[in-house]
Amino acid sequence: MTKAEVNPKVYPLADAQLTKKLLDLVQQSCNYKHLRKGTNEVTKALNRDISDFIAMAAKAEPLESILYLPLLCEDKNVPYVFVCSKQTLGRACGLSRPVIECSVTIKEGSQLKPQIQSVWQSIKRPAAQVSL
Repeated sequence: MTKAEVNPKVYPLADAQLTKKLLDLVQQSCNYKHLRKGTNEVTKALNRDISDFIAMAAKAEPLESILYLPLLCEDKNVPYVFVCSKQTLGRACGLSRPVIECSVTIKEGSQLKPQIQSVWQSIKRPAAQVSL
């Protein structure tokens, strides 16, 4: 899927390299039980301040059903990013169903901390490049 095929409301959209790194981390987080899947669980994780970052699917139907999450993420200072396919996000979460959004959660003494920091920096970088 190209950026031209994606809804213009979807920003920031992960490129192919970031998507691969992100989906690998989501899969590892699922194995370590550091993952929340679905709208309700992600919203609860954000409100409880246990989210490291949020990944959302750009092909959510209707997209407006999840557009409150970027605002909540910005209020809580949690980075977020959109990936193209909800089916691929679902597979990375360990499910056979599509997943619209997931949250990698904070755990003390986690072995995934270096990978989480790397993805966190990659997500933050495109937002810093926007000029007003």
